[in-house]
Amino acid sequence: MTITIKRCTVDDLSLLQEISVETFNETFQNQNSPENMRIYLESAFNLQRLEIELTNNSSEFYFINSNEETAGYLKLNMNDAQSEPMGNDSLEIERIYIRKKFHKQGLGRYLINKACEIAIERRKEKVWLGVWEKNQGAITFYKKMEFVQTGTHSFIMGDEEQIDLIMIKTIK
Repeated sequence: MTITIKRCTVDDLSLLQEISVETFNETFQNQNSPENMRIYLESAFNLQRLEIELTNNSSEFYFINSNEETAGYLKLNMNDAQSEPMGNDSLEIERIYIRKKFHKQGLGRYLINKACEIAIERRKEKVWLGVWEKNQGAITFYKKMEFVQTGTHSFIMGDEEQIDLIMIKTIK
């Protein structure tokens, strides 16, 4: 298996949108109402919004490819692009989205390691993320990757407020 990671550009918007909708649906459609899913997907992953995020100097997107097929992506935020005010010494992993057929291949580990490498390059002291309190598989994975829960924040899914656990990994 050949794994490559490359930074996304505005030329990648359509593929970014496709993977976003596909993976979010695969992961969360069974735990949320169809209406809330529709509202969220249309808001979070429309091309205009993704282009704004992609062209923000404090955000970065990276595709991960397995044997030259795009398997998913990583979205990072720094400085004022972070979804919570965690300080300039922090880097946020906002999204790790892996297509279902690529699950259980270690690709999430590659993306966490990439985020940590970037954090070190940018002289960040911690990497953090928010994960839905009901996403036990992801929580277990992040704990294995040395993330520790430090708090919670709200995540709005359509007309429902959900709770995300804030998890932080200190960079050595």
